[in-house]
Amino acid sequence: MTPQDSAPAPMTVRTADLASAGWSSRRISAAVAAGALVKLRGGAYCAPGVDAGCVAAGRVHGRLTCLSELRRLGVFVRERPGVHVHVPASGSRLPPIPPGHRVHRRRLHRTPHPRAMSVEVFDALVQSVRCQDPRSAVATLDSALNRGLLRPDEVDELFAALPRRFRRLRALLDPRAESGPETFVRLMLRGLGCRPEAQVEIPGVGRVDFVVGGILIIECDSRAHHSSWESQLADRRRDLAAASLGYFVIRLVAEDILWNAEAVQQALRGALARVRTVRMAG
Repeated sequence: MTPQDSAPAPMTVRTADLASAGWSSRRISAAVAAGALVKLRGGAYCAPGVDAGCVAAGRVHGRLTCLSELRRLGVFVRERPGVHVHVPASGSRLPPIPPGHRVHRRRLHRTPHPRAMSVEVFDALVQSVRCQDPRSAVATLDSALNRGLLRPDEVDELFAALPRRFRRLRALLDPRAESGPETFVRLMLRGLGCRPEAQVEIPGVGRVDFVVGGILIIECDSRAHHSSWESQLADRRRDLAAASLGYFVIRLVAEDILWNAEAVQQALRGALARVRTVRMAG
């Protein structure tokens, strides 16, 4: 799998770089005043339009990391307020850290470019496992694998960089998950003693998120991909096609999966009970 398009790490520009390119102090000040250059701190600047989290990290002599950097790259993370910033463990005399910033000082496993405003994705992923609950951490790693931002041959290295207590998560990863909610549903089903088939192609219906027991289709819908009437109409026609083949379908909403897990688990229990009843009757 090749990496999907992701935003490269923005770079800082030093006063010396600008001076060597012929910029005078007056020109630098004018560019900052006009918004053509963003001042991070004394002697450090960046281009306008750089991610706000990177700017916030740069202003406290750090780099964007963990959940904030992964969100910037389009990797799934549970929504968390604040900015995750990495500063060197030996860093001292830092400016005051604004409220809401989460400061990380652990040693990096990959050395970023000296001017990079964010850490390497590998280090952001390592830190993200520490910062999230286990299910969220698995969903983040699934997302990174699916997007090609974490290679399969790096997974063992990643878990070796973590305390042993996290290694039980290794067996739960599945790069086929195309969204965080899919990972959560898969883990819920495992917790209920079920091993669903994922990303199943059904003739006349198309690809569905999960099939259980050969008769139950489970779809995980999000606002981003199912908000328009056209999308909803297509979903209902797919459901009709599935019903004509003997399947029954439940559609779970991403918001419920992430924030109303008890209700979703109860619905899954009921659906699995129905699957068992139908199979016994058959």
